[in-house]
Amino acid sequence: MNPKFSIVPYDDTRKDSWQACLPHVRQQSFLFDRDFMDYHRDRFEDASLMVVNAKDEVVALLPACRNPHDEAEVVSHAGLTYGGLLLTPQVTAVWTGAILDACVAHYAKAGFKRMAYKPVPYIYRAYPSEEDLYWLFHHGARLQARAISSVIDLERPYAFSTLRKRKVKKAEHLTLETRGENLAEYWTLLTIVLQERHGTTPVHTLDEMQLLMDRFPDHIRLCTARNTSNGELQAGCLLFVMPQVVHAQYIACSDEGCGQGALDWLFAEVLKRVGEDFPGRRYFDFGISTEAGGAVLNEGLIFQKEGFGGRGVCYDAYELELQ
Repeated sequence: MNPKFSIVPYDDTRKDSWQACLPHVRQQSFLFDRDFMDYHRDRFEDASLMVVNAKDEVVALLPACRNPHDEAEVVSHAGLTYGGLLLTPQVTAVWTGAILDACVAHYAKAGFKRMAYKPVPYIYRAYPSEEDLYWLFHHGARLQARAISSVIDLERPYAFSTLRKRKVKKAEHLTLETRGENLAEYWTLLTIVLQERHGTTPVHTLDEMQLLMDRFPDHIRLCTARNTSNGELQAGCLLFVMPQVVHAQYIACSDEGCGQGALDWLFAEVLKRVGEDFPGRRYFDFGISTEAGGAVLNEGLIFQKEGFGGRGVCYDAYELELQ
């Protein structure tokens, strides 16, 4: 028998209740903090829901927004890497099904025709919480996209490949920096690399990333590799630090740095220090190596990550017809 609950659309007056629930959900990531989700609220029409029990306690959260490219689709969440229903410990499998049924009914009544659902990958789950995956299967949801990321289990990491070891040794003249004030300099390098090699730009602007680093100083860390002889910035990445995972984002390396193994050295140093800098984390996530919803695998990119011992974890997205 399920406890009684109600579905409550999120708005700013409920921010404190949302924030108070976050430490208790089984899927732990600071991406679900409203101060993170709302920094780009001008680009995404929020459609998040809160689940409240008979005692007026929030027992589940569903971060979501209207698809900015398809107004008939609700996404959990277009501005986040992953989302899905966030569950507190007391929510059972049967209760999860009833909650998702109610959420779907709410969105259908609001005029949405489809739902894109991006569950939290298991490495970000503080406790088993795949009840939503069973519900998706049971309701005929279609796997819409599957990206593959490379992840190291920090409790039992694989050894570096011979090639990675050789490149790390080649770059021993570098020094590691973790100073946030270098962000503007690094963003210039990152923007040049993305534009010249991939014809893209960073998803976040420099001002947006600086804002997020100011809001979450304990969760976002800039790491850069610099040539000690001439002071040149050669490689870098941002680390997003979660309770379970350290996730590398916005990885870039200059042309000279690529020739000298700067990125290999950077990751070797980060991995060497991760236990001391971020104690208690179980996984190091290099990020995905796929494009076009997983249809295209960048074999060179994933080969490099696998050379550090990374192995596959999938980032999935499902589509469900609501009407």
